[in-house]
Amino acid sequence: MSERRVAGDDGTAIIEFVFVAIVVLLPLVYLIAAVATVQRSSLAVSQAAREAGRAFATSDRPDQAAARVRAAVRIALHDQGLDDDADLRFVAAGAGCDSARVVPRLDPGAQFTVCVIRHAALPAVPSVLQGRGITTIGRYTVHVDEFRSVP
Repeated sequence: MSERRVAGDDGTAIIEFVFVAIVVLLPLVYLIAAVATVQRSSLAVSQAAREAGRAFATSDRPDQAAARVRAAVRIALHDQGLDDDADLRFVAAGAGCDSARVVPRLDPGAQFTVCVIRHAALPAVPSVLQGRGITTIGRYTVHVDEFRSVP
């Protein structure tokens, strides 16, 4: 059994590999990076909404609740390595985050939803093409304890 080689076929495997790497692997790596960016933002806003709701519900006075909520959002976003550029809003319990805003209360039995909205920019896409990016929304419904005593 003798092996026949075609003349002029040397070195084509390297060219084919480079071509496949550029056409297949680079878009795949970009897709993984883009999905990771959006997932990180999604996890951050979910955690921020949860922590903001808990910070508000455990506040002693309404005047200190706003500062605690803002600090909770900032910490949750910084935990994921993100800037504090999220929009924080309070809406009625069960309403969508695009509903009319409400003023949250610390009254026993009060209910409202905390919404944290952030726009995640896709990596390596110019801002002209992506606009505001991907919008991620975190929601958490707060139920103030029925037996809570507020001074």
